[in-house]
This record gives sequence, C-alpha cells and structure tokens, in this order.
Amino acid sequence: MRPETGTYPQYFDHYIALVEENEVQSALKNNTDEFLKFLDSLPAEKAEFAYAKDKWTLKEVLLHITDAERIFAYRALRFSRNDTTPLPSFDENEFIEFANSGKRSLQSVIDEFKTVRSATLSLFNSLDNDELTRKGIGSSQTCTALAMGFIIAGHTKHHIKVIKENYL
Repeated sequence: MRPETGTYPQYFDHYIALVEENEVQSALKNNTDEFLKFLDSLPAEKAEFAYAKDKWTLKEVLLHITDAERIFAYRALRFSRNDTTPLPSFDENEFIEFANSGKRSLQSVIDEFKTVRSATLSLFNSLDNDELTRKGIGSSQTCTALAMGFIIAGHTKHHIKVIKENYL
C-alpha cells in the first residue's frame, strides 16, 4: 500500500511521487539496489567537489542523505510503536556543518550509508500494516510510519537526480 494524501505533510509529495512501487518494503529494496549501484559509479575525485559557492560537496550530500534517513527511520519507529510524543525538526545545514566530511574518505561515507540502509530495511521489513499506518508528529506535522518509508526512498531518488545534474 502507498501512503494516502493527508497521511503526511504535503511538502513531501515530491519525494513520494518519485517512488514507483506500491509497497514500502519493495520500494526500499529497489531503491537500495539502485543507490548502491549509483554509489559504486561515483568518481573519487569528485568527493570534495561543490558545484557552486556555499553548496555542499558530494560527500556532504551523501552524509545528508544518511542523516535524513536516520532521522526519518527513527520517526517511523516511534510512530509505528504508537508514540505520539511530538518529535522536533532538524536543521540539515547545521548537521552538515558539524559532520566533519573533510576528514572522511568517500568510501567511509558510502559505508556508513550502507549500514544505515541495512537497519532501515530491517525496520520496515519487521512492520505489519497496523504498525505502518500508525501516526506520529514530526516537525509539527502528522505523518504515518508508512509515509516515512516512502519519503526515505523518494529523498534518496531526489538526491540521485541532484548529484547527476550538478556533481557529475
């Protein structure tokens, strides 16, 4: 099942629309295969490249994808467990500012993503339909665990496009 409009903040429409699959587990599995293949094709010499002043480097974009996935998966876990405690937003620019990407290799950033995605897959593979449709509040907006999974996959697809257009 796909998330229905109204079960997530409207500003995530773009990410969810990028996901072609109709089940979150297959969406995340296929997205993982696509993204890992894409990561293998990235030239190491582009790791520190930023396409404009004040834009993130390629490594920073990859760290952003991983950071956002961790946060979205955590929200999905909390929502699926019927936790209605409002969860705060996060400032992606502050996260990147303090990520120390310059001290890391491109491979270490890729390896971190693989670890996080493995945990995300495990989480979503463990959730049944009741758990997936439970709601919570993140960034002052109501969302379901199911929608969080589609947002994770769509967010990654969005950044594949950004990387192809601006970094390669």
